[in-house]
Amino acid sequence: MKKKIKKNIKFHVRRGDTVKLLSGDDKGKTGKIISVSKEKYRAIVSGVNIIKKSVKPSAENPQGGFVQKEASVHLSNLMVVNSNGEATRTFRKIDEKGKLQRFSKKTGGLIESEI
Repeated sequence: MKKKIKKNIKFHVRRGDTVKLLSGDDKGKTGKIISVSKEKYRAIVSGVNIIKKSVKPSAENPQGGFVQKEASVHLSNLMVVNSNGEATRTFRKIDEKGKLQRFSKKTGGLIESEI
């Protein structure tokens, strides 16, 4: 049975954020989020969790062989990196313009994603 996911769910990370990996083989590495899967609660981070995948020969790749690509990482293993380069937790509050924004718990500064 599939879980029902709310469409307006908000995560602590989003596409374009720089994040730090908290656990796993690549613990401590940082990278940018390429995509986020709301259904699976996972994200693909550039340069992190590299796997080798075998590829069948095709028209664009007639040789076939092995391809290295990024695998997804569970969102609970990611933490946003603030402007100082430190991993930080986030909180949301309304800014001066009345828009809900993400802020850093360590510095209190605004976290902007580079989409």
